[in-house]
Amino acid sequence: MAIVPFLAVTEAEIRKNSSYPQKTAWMGCTFSSWNPGLSNLPFSLPPESALILTDQTPFSGHDPDMILRQLEGCIQRLSCCALVLDLQRSGVPEVAELTRLLSESLPCPVIVSACYGQDISCPVFLPPVPPSVPAEEYLKAWKGREIWLELALDGEIITLTSKGAQTTPLPCGCEEDGFSDKPLHCHYHTETDADSARFTLWRTREDLDDLISEAAQLGVAEMIGLYQELAM
Repeated sequence: MAIVPFLAVTEAEIRKNSSYPQKTAWMGCTFSSWNPGLSNLPFSLPPESALILTDQTPFSGHDPDMILRQLEGCIQRLSCCALVLDLQRSGVPEVAELTRLLSESLPCPVIVSACYGQDISCPVFLPPVPPSVPAEEYLKAWKGREIWLELALDGEIITLTSKGAQTTPLPCGCEEDGFSDKPLHCHYHTETDADSARFTLWRTREDLDDLISEAAQLGVAEMIGLYQELAM
């Protein structure tokens, strides 16, 4: 069965469009910069929406118990189906402890980023599958875990020289024409000069649909993409 991805929306996008995606993920809950709790918790959401907490504002002296109470109240009031901890600042012991507290205490599943999901037996939230890596290979390190996968149309540029390979990100929408690689669910083109070769890889909407289908067959439970990028 095909998976319908959650689409992550901001408050501004909801105000502009006056409607919610079929599966909504609220994007923008952060550690507050003016109190020891959280900022930008939603006032309303459709039932069975997901909350996303990011560490765009670094965790610094925040109160784990206050954060737990805020999230618990919001999740119960809005009937949220999950909390996604999209925490990308790795190696912060206080954040690791907070992650464990939330995963053990909240009344809904807590999905934890790969940065902090290694030592906790809960669902894990993985970054997008790079277009240069087969989905099965990318996911195998997390075999046996419930996986939530981020979706994106971003690509990458791989430059080969005598010193090795260097990979740089390619923003969504930068490329249009190229060859299709069905196993990798991407498009590509190549360029060469006297001392280097450059491989540019990116995904179209059709590539992403094929990736969604394969990821579902590989056991991925849910997927999340940006509303601004993936909304039809």
